[in-house]
Amino acid sequence: MTSAAKKILHARTKIVATIGPASDSPEMIEQLIDAGADVFRINTAHGSRKSHQESIDRIRDVTRKTDRHCAILVDLAGPKIRLGQLATSPLECEAGDELHFIRDDSPQHEHELPSTYKPLVDELKEGHSVMLADGAVGLEVIDTAPDRAVCRVVSPGTIRHRQGINLPGVALSVPSITEKDRDNALWASRAGVDFVSLSFVRGPDEIHELRRLLTSHGSTAMVIAKIEKREALEHLEAIVDASDAVMVARGDLGVEIDVAETPLAQKRVIRVCQERRKPVIVATQMLDSMQQNRRPTRAEASDVANAILDGADACMLSGETAVGKYPRDAVEMMDRILATTEELLRDAPQTWGEPTADSSVHPITEAVVFGSGRIADRLNAKLVVVSSHSGETARVKAKQRDYIPTIGVSDCEATLRRMCLFWGIIPLPHAPVKDGPALREFIQDWGIEHNAIAPGDRIVFMLGSQIAKYAHNALIVHEIE
Repeated sequence: MTSAAKKILHARTKIVATIGPASDSPEMIEQLIDAGADVFRINTAHGSRKSHQESIDRIRDVTRKTDRHCAILVDLAGPKIRLGQLATSPLECEAGDELHFIRDDSPQHEHELPSTYKPLVDELKEGHSVMLADGAVGLEVIDTAPDRAVCRVVSPGTIRHRQGINLPGVALSVPSITEKDRDNALWASRAGVDFVSLSFVRGPDEIHELRRLLTSHGSTAMVIAKIEKREALEHLEAIVDASDAVMVARGDLGVEIDVAETPLAQKRVIRVCQERRKPVIVATQMLDSMQQNRRPTRAEASDVANAILDGADACMLSGETAVGKYPRDAVEMMDRILATTEELLRDAPQTWGEPTADSSVHPITEAVVFGSGRIADRLNAKLVVVSSHSGETARVKAKQRDYIPTIGVSDCEATLRRMCLFWGIIPLPHAPVKDGPALREFIQDWGIEHNAIAPGDRIVFMLGSQIAKYAHNALIVHEIE
């Protein structure tokens, strides 16, 4: 059975798996693909350039040898502010303790905290909140001096070397695209990756800047905005419009805003992405306990299911596959939860992806996609085939959310890989897309060989007729004899 045929048996919602020491062998990469992984994420906040390039080479080698299609996402770290080397680690912080952020890298006392962001002591003001260790420890700035900012512990806990510093509501001068990010973006361009995500986005200009950087070096990678700051929520619509896809990065977002607001923020981001036909990934701690256990908690399973009910296109595994004990089990469990939840949605009223005012989509393409869903449903079609050079038609079709298996074909290898992030789209290589009769025979033979169709079944094709430029304006129904 080919990879595309296996995908029909998997969930429509896509799975992003983070590569790390637990998963970067060729054997494990192949196992994760078999289990349902569609996109592999490389986190540039950890590891070396050498290890990242080796991971890309392994992924490409496995997919080439096995004739699979999986995409690669390079995640730029952004201006993540971290603690430096502490005098004492771990350090227990009790309520009422005073901690001093210092400009120097060498603390002389256990309560002096160095950071990776040198202007921090200049930009902290009395009354500012500071969160450490993913929000586990909360501080309030009570005094400032030229060489330090004095904070009081308001939420006790334990801190360690190199843990993150979050500054909710504090306007920082640090750019969203650091010099390290620029260097990693240029490397990602040369490596031919499919997606590049930017952390700690605050507005659309940063997305435009990253896109210019990538395209100036010949990259066609799709740009993903990570929503993890309050400023991003304040400019959400503009950020989504500027991006090719969006990630709800709930770890830092749940620290930057009130944790009680995070579920509603997730729903809002997904809704805006649905309206604008942009893929949206939900990330962070989705099956976190599976780093150590073969089964998730019931709360984690419910969290994944609710992301799908909200309308997420993909869910992401981080530590579960990067450093966890059971990377394959985590992907298999994610796929099971996704598929089970999707069974419920099959019976939901179908909206057919009503056309929107999305200016990025050609109105003819939008109308043909809208019509294809209704026709396929009316005729009880067994397959829908989308032929797309750029992948835009497949992106719009993905947002229609119907459950008829949809095959994506293209004459562009990069487009087939990008389809790996689009909900319900199954990329099929080697299709003769420029020859209509040959494409029909190719799909028919493939479908019969893999028991996806049988004589008497119908297939709906969406094609460009070449009458209108840059539009898919042909919808053809083929009945198997």
